[in-house]
Amino acid sequence: MTDLITADLVRLDADLGADKDTVIRSLAEVVGAAGRTGDVDQLVADAMARESQSATGLPGGIAIPHCRTAAVAEPTLAFARLSPGIDFGAKDGSADLAFLISAPAGGDATHLTLLTQLARALVKREFTDGLRQAETPEQVVELVSGVVQLDDAAPAAPAAPAAAASAPAAPSGKPSLVAVTACPTGIAHTYMAAEALEAAAERAGVEIHVETQGSAGSTPLAPETIAAAGAVIFSVDVGVRDRSRFAGKPLVSSGVKRPIDEGDAMISEALAYAADPATAPKVEGTATEGAGTAGRGGESFGATTRRVLMTGVSYMIPFVAAGGLLIALGFLFAGYEIALNYRNGDPDVAKNIVLNSSFANLPNLSDYPLANNEVFPHGALLTYIGALLFTLGGAAFGFLVPALAGYIAYAIADRPGIAPGFVMGAVAGVTGTGFIGGIIGGVLAGIIAGWISGWKVPAWARGLMPVLVIPLLATLLTGLIVVVVLGKPLQLLTTALTDGLNGLGDRPGLAIVLGVVLGLMMAFDMGGPLNKTAYAFATAGLGAAATATDAPELKVMAAVMLAGMVPPIALALATVVRPALFTVQERENGKAAWLMGASFITEGAIPFAAADPLRVIPSIMLGSAVTGGLAEAFDVTLRAPHGGIFVLFAVGNIGGFLISLVAGVLVAAASVVALKSTARTTLSEVTPIG
Repeated sequence: MTDLITADLVRLDADLGADKDTVIRSLAEVVGAAGRTGDVDQLVADAMARESQSATGLPGGIAIPHCRTAAVAEPTLAFARLSPGIDFGAKDGSADLAFLISAPAGGDATHLTLLTQLARALVKREFTDGLRQAETPEQVVELVSGVVQLDDAAPAAPAAPAAAASAPAAPSGKPSLVAVTACPTGIAHTYMAAEALEAAAERAGVEIHVETQGSAGSTPLAPETIAAAGAVIFSVDVGVRDRSRFAGKPLVSSGVKRPIDEGDAMISEALAYAADPATAPKVEGTATEGAGTAGRGGESFGATTRRVLMTGVSYMIPFVAAGGLLIALGFLFAGYEIALNYRNGDPDVAKNIVLNSSFANLPNLSDYPLANNEVFPHGALLTYIGALLFTLGGAAFGFLVPALAGYIAYAIADRPGIAPGFVMGAVAGVTGTGFIGGIIGGVLAGIIAGWISGWKVPAWARGLMPVLVIPLLATLLTGLIVVVVLGKPLQLLTTALTDGLNGLGDRPGLAIVLGVVLGLMMAFDMGGPLNKTAYAFATAGLGAAATATDAPELKVMAAVMLAGMVPPIALALATVVRPALFTVQERENGKAAWLMGASFITEGAIPFAAADPLRVIPSIMLGSAVTGGLAEAFDVTLRAPHGGIFVLFAVGNIGGFLISLVAGVLVAAASVVALKSTARTTLSEVTPIG
C-alpha cells in the first residue's frame, strides 16, 4: 500500500496564502505535484465543500481540512507548518499546523484505520510539539508514520482504546461514564472527539468507555459497561445506533466538535448529572425496557431538525436514484407509451406485459391496445425490456416516501418508530400528500412512538412494548391524526387548486399566467399534492385533445412537463458550476438528476430540497415558473403525458420547447447558487469526513 505521507508531501515554515482557501488549494497542488492526484480542482472542490459545512480549525493551532474524494486512489496526507499562521475558524486563533487529509471515495477499512489513528494523535500535545520542532520533512514523515502504523495481527480494527470499550468496567472505584462519538462519515472528528473525552476523563480521574461509531467499524459497548455508568455523553452529528441501550441514563448531548474544544467541561457536566440524576436530562425510556427514544439532552432545535431530516433523506436517496434511473431506461427502451393507460381503463400496461410475458415468450403487442390508438414503437423485445425496467423503477419509487418517513421516525424514536413511520409514508401515498406528507407523518410517528416508549408499565409487559404495543399504538394514533385530522383539509385544498386552475384555463389572455402558476406548483413539492394537482389538470384534458393540432390542453401539458423537468436538471447543473457549495453525496445525486430531469422525474430534486429547503425550493420554483410561462408564450404543445426529452417526436414547436427548458434551468441554477453562496455555513453535512 502507498505510504500515507512522504517527504514530498511536506512543507515547513511555508507561506501558502493569505487565507484558508488559498492554503487548501496550495496543499492540493502539493498533492498533485507528488503524483497522488490527477485532478487538483476536484480535490480542492471536495475539500472546500467540507470546509463550508463547519470550520476545521482545532484548538492548539491545528487545522485539518479533509474530504472523501474520487480525486485520489490512496489515502493521502499533505502537511504544512505555516508561517504565518492562518485562521481556520478555531476559537483560540490561527493555525500553524495544517493537514490536508484526502480519503478515497471507496476507501477500505485499512485506509480508514490509518486516518483514525492520525485523528487521535492530533489531540496529543507531544505529537503536535514534535511537528513544530521538526527540522526536515523526513522528521515529519517519521512522526506521522509512528502514529499510523497498523497492527499486523488486526489490520482492520479501529485504533485502541476504542476497541477495548466493549469490555465491562473494571472495579477501579473511579466514577464511570460511557460515551458515543459519531460524525457523518466517521473518520476525523469521530475519533478526535473520542480521544479528547478520554484525555479529559483521565485528567479528572474518571473512567470512561467510548464507542466510536465510525467508518472503520464500531465495537459496541458491553451491556455491563453501560449499566455501570453514571451518565452517557453523546457527541454526534448523526443518529446514535441502537440508542435504546442507553435508556434512562443521564445524558450530555452535543455535536461532535464540542469535546475537542470543551472536553473537560463535558466530563464535568456528565459527573454532575450522575451525582444528581433526578434533575438531569435523560435518554427516554428505562434500561429494562430497551426501547428508549431520543431525549436530546440540550441539543438545539435546529440541530435536532437537521439530524432527523438528514437521517430520513440519507435512507431515501438510494430509492430515488434506483427508481428514477430505471424508469428513465424504461422510456428509452419502450417509448413513452409504456406509461399510458389501456383504452379499456386498465391503468398498468407495463405490469401486465411483465406478468404475461418473458424473454422466451415475448408479448404480442396487439394484445395491449393503448389509448387513442397508440402503439408501442420499438418492437416486442425492446418493449418487454422497457416494461420490465419501468415496473422495477415504479416499485423502487413506491418506497421513496415510506423510507423517508420511516427513518425520520427512527431518528426520533429509534427502532420502535420504524413501523409506524413506514406506514405513515405509505398513507402519504394513499392520501396524495407526497414527500411533505411523509415528513409530517414521520415526525408525528416518531414523537408518538417516543412518548409511548417512556410509559411506565408492569414488568410482564415490558417485553411486549417494542415489538407489539409501541408499533400498534403509534401507528393507530398517528394514522388517526394524519387521515382524520389532516386528510380532509388537504382534499379540500387540492379541489380548490384544481378549480382555480380550470378557471384560469377558461379565460382568454391568461395562458401565460396559467403557465407560471403550473410551473410554481410543479416545483413546490416535487411529487406532492400541488405537483400532482397540476399534472392531473394537464392530463385530464389530454385524451380529448390528442388529435387536435393546437388545442389549449396540449399547451398546458407541455408547460407542466417542461416545468417538472427544470428542478432536477437545474440542481444537477448547479453541482457542476459550483461544486464547492454541495456535499460529495449531493454531487453524486446531481449526476443521476441529469437523466431524471430529462425524463420528467421531478422527484430527482427531492434530496436537495429536503436537505436545504429554504434555498432550493424558492430557486426551483422561480425557474419552473419561467419555463411554464415561456412554454405558453411560445405555444409549445405536447401530446404525450410523460417522457421528457424522449418524446420530442410528440412536441409541437421543438425550438420553443428547448428555449423554455434552458431558460428555466439557467434561472433556477443561478438562483440556487446565489442563495447558497450567501449562507454557505448552513449547508447540510451528509458525507464529508467528520
